[in-house]
Amino acid sequence: MDNFHPNELKILKILEGRQNIKKISERANLSTDAVARTIDWLKTKNLVNVSEKIQKFVFLNDEGKEYLSRGLPERQLLNLIKAKNISEITIDDLIKIIDENNLKVNVHLTIGWLRRKKHIVFKDRVIVFSDFAVRDDEILLKNTDKRDLNTLSDAEKKSYEILNSRKIINLKETREIFASLTDEGIKIKENIAGLKEQISQLTPEMLTKKSWKGAEFRKYDVSVFVEPQYLAKFHPLTNLINDIREIFVGMGFKEMRGNLIEPTFWDFDALFQPQDHPARDMQDTFYLKNFVHEVDGFEKFKNPIRDAHEKGWKYQWNEEEAKKFILRTHTTAVSAHFITTLKKHDLPAKIFTIGKVFRNETIDFKHLPEFYQVEGIVVSEDVNFRNLLGILKNFYNSLGFEKIRFRPGYFPYTEMSIEPEIYLESKEQWIELGGAGIFRQEVVKPLLGFECPVLAWGLGLDRIAALRLNLSDIRDLYISDIDWLRKVKVI
Repeated sequence: MDNFHPNELKILKILEGRQNIKKISERANLSTDAVARTIDWLKTKNLVNVSEKIQKFVFLNDEGKEYLSRGLPERQLLNLIKAKNISEITIDDLIKIIDENNLKVNVHLTIGWLRRKKHIVFKDRVIVFSDFAVRDDEILLKNTDKRDLNTLSDAEKKSYEILNSRKIINLKETREIFASLTDEGIKIKENIAGLKEQISQLTPEMLTKKSWKGAEFRKYDVSVFVEPQYLAKFHPLTNLINDIREIFVGMGFKEMRGNLIEPTFWDFDALFQPQDHPARDMQDTFYLKNFVHEVDGFEKFKNPIRDAHEKGWKYQWNEEEAKKFILRTHTTAVSAHFITTLKKHDLPAKIFTIGKVFRNETIDFKHLPEFYQVEGIVVSEDVNFRNLLGILKNFYNSLGFEKIRFRPGYFPYTEMSIEPEIYLESKEQWIELGGAGIFRQEVVKPLLGFECPVLAWGLGLDRIAALRLNLSDIRDLYISDIDWLRKVKVI
């Protein structure tokens, strides 16, 4: 009997003849929901027959209850006419009488019902009252509340249709489920008659009273299907951000945050990116129209930054171009701001930032106009290119990537520059994952005031998430697909 749930055995033992779920629930000391589920299980095993009794009850709504106490509108009018001993009347005079006696009825609808029920006839535009007898629908109104529709006579059913059309009664349907044992069920019942009740859960009370001794415990069937439980969890992108934050903190870095809106002065010029660089074009960058604001630190740093540009790139630097505001194109602007706050006694300094950046990209499976970027920098007079490679290797290893290589790269504000690549076993190929290098002194000296090595690297967070979640389209990260979010693995 290991294949039976304790509730199944309990119901098989007590089920006699044809019983409804409520009675079974009382005898088995189970909730009606538990009994209904168990009956369904037993039915699939062909151990019980299940039948259903449907009853429809007629009951009065609020308007019907009001008419029950005061009478239908036509009866109220008939009583008034009878009391005044009127046998015939014009419509205008009838309206006056209704108003004088403050009778709250719709005159034309009430006259219509009086005519339909043959209480009145019309003669030359005069209403003649011919019959004051009570009709069947009025009798039903007084005896209809909570009546079974199946018990109504044919005449009462016609009256029910009239009252129902006037929307003064409602119909409530009840379903009663009955169960009885099949022949196979009776055989099983005979076989389990002497079985002990199996225990499926060991409770503190059983341990205290030691009632578990000698008891029979129910075996667990691990092959039985169990409805999956979807517990609350963080979005996979949030999990990845938290993981990366933990990696940086574990490496001794401090988190910094910055503005989503930056002047081009800090997003481009401070990073030694020339003002005619293609990345600064409107087709690549979101410029803010009619946005005017003071540029923080502009007066303090504009001269050294101008000198670096005019000496290094050989062109005339334009102040107005540097004062335009944009949605930041990278988080390196945060690093530039941070460097300006440092003094020699603050070194070495290590910071990281995780935040959204914006590019005027055409949306496709691997490009979005808004995405997350991660960046880290180390400012120290005692670091070099080998230190950068070691930090990067440690960082990517911590993200779960074992095979890492570095290829030469080019970025306007770093020299030397590299592009880290990780090897994906599943795809059997190397994947570029960000950029890194040592800030050029044309970047560092205007901001820091003296020459000093600054190691820097950055990468797109969405790219890592897509790799770890095996997504072929990074747009899936931002589509609120509840089914996917429930089932996606926690990274």
